[in-house]
Amino acid sequence: MGIYLVRHGKDEDGFRGGWSQRGLTKEGIEQSKKLGEYLKKNYKELSINRVISSDLKRATETAACIANLLQLPIEKSEDWRETNNGYLAGMLNDEADQKYPGLYFDSLRMDESYPGGESPEDNFNRIQKVLDEVLKNQTNIKHNENLLIVTHGGVINIIYHILKGIEWTNKNKPFPTSHTSLHKIEFVKDEWEITQENLVQHLI
Repeated sequence: MGIYLVRHGKDEDGFRGGWSQRGLTKEGIEQSKKLGEYLKKNYKELSINRVISSDLKRATETAACIANLLQLPIEKSEDWRETNNGYLAGMLNDEADQKYPGLYFDSLRMDESYPGGESPEDNFNRIQKVLDEVLKNQTNIKHNENLLIVTHGGVINIIYHILKGIEWTNKNKPFPTSHTSLHKIEFVKDEWEITQENLVQHLI
């Protein structure tokens, strides 16, 4: 029984991410298809039978490439979204720098919200809550299945901190999360831990 976390494929440069609904680039689509083909080829070993995705476009497009090849439905959820960066979502970097000079995720206080968005503390609490729910469900006999979750780099980074027992702040150096990278969580010796990190074999 395992949970696979996937960061979405490459999206457009030059824009603020967060809750942006901008989609994948051509490269991002190709990355996602390659991951889907890898998962299909290794289905007997990985045995993924459920796909959940952040409902942001770059994640759902990634999930679609995977789910189509695995012939599985996609369960979309806003709980797995990246940080809510409010009015900056999808904004051109130059415009954001002009309207909100010096405003970046790591420049916020932990309790300071983006204009129209959430704070790093709110972001952490949201991810911790949905992670706790998924881990609880996965230990229930009714959910004894391998699950794949398509989400975002910031979300995966928070999960790394939680499972490794490291205090998270928005100023911490992030763990590596390449586009369409695969990260595995397993229940080992009565606790959940990360057993595979940032796998990108499908891109080699």
